[in-house]
Amino acid sequence: MKNPTYTIGVDFGSDSVRCLVVDTSDGREMTSAVCAYPRWKQGLYCDPAQNRYRQHPLDYIESLERCVGEALAKCGAEVATNIRGISFDTTASTPVLTDQQGTPLALLPEFAENPDAMFVLWKDHTALAEADCLNDLAKRWKTDYTRYCGGTYSCEWVWAKVLHCLRNDPSLRAKTYSWVEHCDWICALLAGDTTPEKIARSRCVAGHKAMWHEEWGGLPPFGFLTAADPLLGIFEGHLYRETVTGDVRIGSLCAEWASRLGLQPGIAIGMGAIDCHVGAVGAGIVPGTLVKVMGTSTCDIVVGTYDEVGDKAVRGICGQVDGSVLPGYVGFEAGQAAFGDIYAWFRRLMAWPLRRIAQSDPALEERILEELTAEAERLPLSDEDPVALDWHNGRRTPDADPRARGTLDGLTLATSAPALFKALVEATAFGSRAINERMLEEGVTIDNIIAIGGIARKSAFVMQTMADVIGVPIRVVSSDQACALGAAMFAAVVAGIHPSVAAAQQAMSPGFSAEYRPDPERHAIYDRLYARYLQLGNTR
Repeated sequence: MKNPTYTIGVDFGSDSVRCLVVDTSDGREMTSAVCAYPRWKQGLYCDPAQNRYRQHPLDYIESLERCVGEALAKCGAEVATNIRGISFDTTASTPVLTDQQGTPLALLPEFAENPDAMFVLWKDHTALAEADCLNDLAKRWKTDYTRYCGGTYSCEWVWAKVLHCLRNDPSLRAKTYSWVEHCDWICALLAGDTTPEKIARSRCVAGHKAMWHEEWGGLPPFGFLTAADPLLGIFEGHLYRETVTGDVRIGSLCAEWASRLGLQPGIAIGMGAIDCHVGAVGAGIVPGTLVKVMGTSTCDIVVGTYDEVGDKAVRGICGQVDGSVLPGYVGFEAGQAAFGDIYAWFRRLMAWPLRRIAQSDPALEERILEELTAEAERLPLSDEDPVALDWHNGRRTPDADPRARGTLDGLTLATSAPALFKALVEATAFGSRAINERMLEEGVTIDNIIAIGGIARKSAFVMQTMADVIGVPIRVVSSDQACALGAAMFAAVVAGIHPSVAAAQQAMSPGFSAEYRPDPERHAIYDRLYARYLQLGNTR
């Protein structure tokens, strides 16, 4: 009988890193650990009023060491010695400026406290002007390099962000040599060489966030980029042409990092990718399935065959990239810039008088959403209900507009707090429906919906509302850590344990814990409320 083999999937989220140790034979989750980023937890280097969200590279390094160490301590030496591979997912676009050795500038003493020298988190919106510049130029250029990223380049993506950092702080320019996405850097770091020209670059991130495409030979040419701003010429010759998919082994765990993590040196390291794309793999995505990753924001992932997609480009989404999700298929990404964040905003709003006037126990604030949910579930549904727009953090898709704002319509003196909460939940469901309908309009096949993420697992009210609004059943994956599980599946492929991602999915997929079926009568009312949502959006 063969010795059991295990892999590690590491999921770098917005607030913390998760490490999952998985049995490659059946996907059994042996142990896991979660570690918060210490500086991020203190709110350092961020300014929400300016939409600035930065993370220090030491947060990633220190949390990774602690997280893997805790997970291995739980599972014991026998499991640890039979770990054969490790793969990663991260948020994106989360880039950082680097020096000639590929070291993030914030790891240099002179820039250790400089937010522009740190990783720029995916939800940072400081680069609005830079995104406008790139979009204006793309529409006038002979080739529209935004064609395969929905027709609009976002301020959340790499070229806008690195240009903003260089414009905002001239002191960085002398040391800046290249840039790197979080998922590429962490893989290269553990392999022992972060030299910009040598490290493997994720096709997933490059295609969806950096305008990389085979049609024009990789990244946009520097003639285009320097026409937007000559500062982007700093990177010429220091980036990449080729990219690799998540089923590619990019190196082996170096001795230093094997010692720091408590793993065997030489185990396989897989190419990293965007968290939601990897989560879709962990959920068991196949053509025709839409995977909704439901957390603080949402990400909607679909894959299509080459024959189905052809040369069409879907309008208003976050990109379509060959192999970005499943190798051998075109991956599509869309999503909402705020989802759970909207519920959290409303909770803070409701908690303000408790905090300021009643000096309440902070634990009471945690009950606010529970009570709102319980009451909202009991409210009747009618055509006269308030309707909200879910654009509190701008609109990601369809048709990116980071300047869009949330709205409440149809309020009366009888409108209650639970009714407002219900309208906000419905707004997030309407936003999801708008994404689905855009995909379908553009010829992307969606036969069924699978949900993963904290909200999918914890809120039956949100999930039933979603099913009633969209009008199709939604199944919820049983794993709490589908992203880390997807990374572990990729690790099993690069370690040679499974011959393909499809084989790894078949062996390691976790199944489903719940299914929400739409109520036809409620769906009919939601059709009319959704029409009001669309009309309200058209007036903004």
